[in-house]
Amino acid sequence: MNVRRPISTTAAAGAALLGLVTLSACSGSSGGAEGNKDGKLDVVASFYPMQYLAERIGGDEVSVTTLTKPGVEPHDLELKTRQIADLGKADYILYLKGLQPAVDDAVKQAGVANTVDAATLTTLESHGTTVDGHDHGAHEGEAHAEEPHAEESHAQESHDHAHETEAGGDPHVWLDPVKYAEVAKGVGDSLAKADPENAATYRKNADELVKELGGLDTAFRQGLKNTTTRTFISTHSAFGYLAERYGLDQESISGLDPESEPSPARIKELQAIAKQDKVTTVFFETLASDRTAKTLAADTGLKTDVLDPLEGITDRSRGADYLEVMRANLAALQKALGAK
Repeated sequence: MNVRRPISTTAAAGAALLGLVTLSACSGSSGGAEGNKDGKLDVVASFYPMQYLAERIGGDEVSVTTLTKPGVEPHDLELKTRQIADLGKADYILYLKGLQPAVDDAVKQAGVANTVDAATLTTLESHGTTVDGHDHGAHEGEAHAEEPHAEESHAQESHDHAHETEAGGDPHVWLDPVKYAEVAKGVGDSLAKADPENAATYRKNADELVKELGGLDTAFRQGLKNTTTRTFISTHSAFGYLAERYGLDQESISGLDPESEPSPARIKELQAIAKQDKVTTVFFETLASDRTAKTLAADTGLKTDVLDPLEGITDRSRGADYLEVMRANLAALQKALGAK
């Protein structure tokens, strides 16, 4: 493959002609003819929330592959050489800058014309993790009066600050149905530009998904309107947008990185918060270790349950797709918060 062999003038002319035919057959391609043999737009998505959008909005007009296989924690993804090489052959790339450093680097190298950063399709926000590794206030319709917890380790602060500012804010926008709908609308428009022949299909599919996400937003608003407590504890700080949208207080064990270890001071602090705010449940997730969550729950006499950050779908997920898992998350929150 990498060995150069001399070719005749006739062969060179034939190869050039073949190249022209191939490119003309792939309008909107960045040179990704190989993945477009069936006439579909070759789409590469960085991880599950982007894959879901591409599949729902692209429908039968696209062929979607994902860089993050089921069961792999996306924050820690390392790409293989083959994946990086194939990325340059894509017609369209959909990713979320700031969540996966390896993907950010590979996308930059790929140089594909139709490359869309989902973070640019909505507004990223900070949820307080740059101060002490967990969220404070700024929720809709309520002010959070707690003072910052100075005991939190400086190492945790630094890690969360770096992770958050990679893309200018918390990247977990897909866990807010409203923001996810904004991204969906933008994906529909960008696919329409990349593949004008099927623009009507992409926009129609995007509108249908936006409508479904609106229904999900309504379900969360109504389902979490009246609860015994507004505080929940999660393994990592993925649910800042969801908490802000529905007037909840998220307290995370490990900040934005699900694998980072909390300090003893943070564990002690969470025990006090759980008692004060009548927290009943410590949530863990499907793709990261549940050891710390179970230890905290045992020490404080709390229950454990799954709150899925939807970074990937596996056989352990409570649902087959984004909408089903989000409804399962709503049910888990209603139970933990004492919804009335």
